Amino acid sequence: MQSIHPTERSQLVRIPVNHVLIEGMLELPAKPSGLVLFAHGSGSSRHSPRNNFVARVLRENGMATLLMNLLTPVEDDDYQRRFDIELLTWRLLLTTQWARGYPQATQLPMGYFGASTGAAAALRAAAAMGDGVRAVVSRGGRPDLAGQADLVKVQAPTLLLVGGCDTDVLKLNQSAYALLSCTKKLSVVPGATHLFEEHGTLAQVASQAVAWFGLHLATKN
Repeated sequence: MQSIHPTERSQLVRIPVNHVLIEGMLELPAKPSGLVLFAHGSGSSRHSPRNNFVARVLRENGMATLLMNLLTPVEDDDYQRRFDIELLTWRLLLTTQWARGYPQATQLPMGYFGASTGAAAALRAAAAMGDGVRAVVSRGGRPDLAGQADLVKVQAPTLLLVGGCDTDVLKLNQSAYALLSCTKKLSVVPGATHLFEEHGTLAQVASQAVAWFGLHLATKN
């Protein structure tokens, strides 16, 4: 692990996975109650303003966050790579393993926050991790891309957040939701489209994510 520009509570890190380095920003409050790893969606990155907004609210509520790029810039230019759920999942698992070895995070309960295709990777990784991941939140995600075989294995309590105007994605989330056997909730944000750009809708996402992680990271399931 190589770190760049460390500060008291944040650190830009490069994590070795599959013979490449993926870049992430790890930020820890003074006494974090858990660590949430963000899996970004297709065509997005750790600089996503929406995920950064949610991450900031999580940190304000005492949770550490790790926002990272699961693809290198060259890989992200390949449209098909953005939908390579197997690759995204494997890298998320390796990043989770790295975080487990980070001194200030090793004892923290962990959760995943996934957006778009990142939600499928988060759910597949959660299925592989068993009770090693305490909670999953999906924002405008494609949990259906995780596949039935993995969705039925997910143990971590899962919150699916979908915009009420994002009708096609809502149907896909409803199908995936039916396959989940874990503690689960499908929450429809009224008036929101896919990117939750409407006034107040992203704040609702952040508020529900805080409540979900706050509940499930604090208790052993």
